[in-house]
Amino acid sequence: MENDELYRDARVSPVSLTYYAFCLGNGNYTVNLHFAEIMFTDDKTYSSLGRRVFDIYIQRKLVLKDFNIAKEAGGVGKAVIKNFTAVVTAKALEIRLYWAGKGTTTIPFGSVYGPLISAISVDPDFVPPPPTVNGGGLSVGAIVAIVVAGAIIIILIFGILWWKHCFGQKSSVPKELKDINSQTTIFTLRQIRAATNNFDRAFKIGQGGFGPVYKGVLSDGTRIAVKQLSDKSVQGNREFINEIGMISALRHPYLVKLYGFCMEEDQLLLVYEYMENNSLAHALFDGNYDRKTELRLDWQTRQRICVGIAKGLAYLHGESRLKIVHRDIKATNVLLDKDLNPKISDFGLAKLDEQNKTHISTRIAGTYGYIAPEYAMHGYLTDKADVYSFGIVALEIVSGKSNTLTNPTDEFFSLLDWIETLLKIHGATSKLAFPGSSSAIDLTPPHTLHLNANQCPCAIVDPIATTHPYPWQCDHSKNFALVQIETLLKIHGAPSKLAFPGSSSAIDLTPPHTLHLNANQCPCAIVDLIATTHPYPWQCGNTMRILLVF
Repeated sequence: MENDELYRDARVSPVSLTYYAFCLGNGNYTVNLHFAEIMFTDDKTYSSLGRRVFDIYIQRKLVLKDFNIAKEAGGVGKAVIKNFTAVVTAKALEIRLYWAGKGTTTIPFGSVYGPLISAISVDPDFVPPPPTVNGGGLSVGAIVAIVVAGAIIIILIFGILWWKHCFGQKSSVPKELKDINSQTTIFTLRQIRAATNNFDRAFKIGQGGFGPVYKGVLSDGTRIAVKQLSDKSVQGNREFINEIGMISALRHPYLVKLYGFCMEEDQLLLVYEYMENNSLAHALFDGNYDRKTELRLDWQTRQRICVGIAKGLAYLHGESRLKIVHRDIKATNVLLDKDLNPKISDFGLAKLDEQNKTHISTRIAGTYGYIAPEYAMHGYLTDKADVYSFGIVALEIVSGKSNTLTNPTDEFFSLLDWIETLLKIHGATSKLAFPGSSSAIDLTPPHTLHLNANQCPCAIVDPIATTHPYPWQCDHSKNFALVQIETLLKIHGAPSKLAFPGSSSAIDLTPPHTLHLNANQCPCAIVDLIATTHPYPWQCGNTMRILLVF
């Protein structure tokens, strides 16, 4: 390779790389981007299967889409130079390389995907004019006038600050908050007040443990959601710091985006992208009591929401540079955009997962009803605690019932107890009905499940969980899969059966794809609160204990 030293090292990022050049003369420039794929191999081993695909933007315009370094160069370890023309009109140049979610993410190991670049050179396409020299200089009178004017301005500034008692007051904002080094935008309190109409009650869209949440619109038209720290909340201070530190380092389509924060006048505010359809809990449960707020979620939408949450967790647990355990996955912390796509939010309780440790021993935090048993009882925290919480949320999505509601008019105390009761009924038909649909799970002795796979998704969770298989290891083409079932569902004309490993029972797939499942024989039943571990609900294989069918 020519200029071997130039391509020996490279800068890589899981999401984006952005470079700026300032104080340039206006005109046309030739931008030369130097690439060489040095993280994959071509020796027909596992690491040779990696594909790096990203987009290139110059002056915020897409100039090259789906760029694959190895493909363009004709192999790994080979140099390729891409040349572009950039027009500079404001004395500044911006070059951005952005990963749009394509290519591989865990080959040969996590965090090696995303844009990679070895070198950049920028050359003007014109002859720069010679610098101008003022031989005369400033007169003595002009210099004196400038000095006097500057002194007057400084005196005025100090006078205004003294008048406002700025010197004598001590900020109540903790020192650790002032020391936050974040790449997010710092908003002024004036901006936030203008956006929310001075925190008008009509702009309030939610209330959580952190404090109230308001919607607003910035001066540039950007719609935002503002989370306000509760007054005198030490826990809120801690969560504020944690949330900024965690979420500002993460970028993913299924994680809510943090625009910035504000720390003024004892106010601690977090500014997020606005999610038009509020939370998943609002969509699932509020309609049970207020028909005006009800959202109709068809089964395709519920499937998409489950898949989106799973992809977000897969990113947190195995694809981002920071391995993170969220610790508070629940329906209220999953937000829905205008198209009902889910985004995981509220990272105030999140913990870094140290990869060289099997688990983290930590203070118990989270929401009762969603906390994994081994974590609740022993403080034994792994990323699989999030998976248990996801299993509860999946059951809520499927059933339309909350696992934590305590309204005395409800006919159940716990969603898990309710489903377990149905499974134990003998002598009478019981049905787990799905809101907004005529579909149902029919539970008749000896607990045979009849499920129409075209209309109704279902989650069945086993009480004797022993392992936690990972969702992204099941099939590289799908993050959320029972691929065998999906394949067999496409078969028409003759009955097909899918046998479960280690069991004589089977799923009988006959047109129109009705699934018959014997719950006594097949390792699929209900979540057990005494289970010490919880399987990933999207994994298939010999260790499968949870079945999600869509």
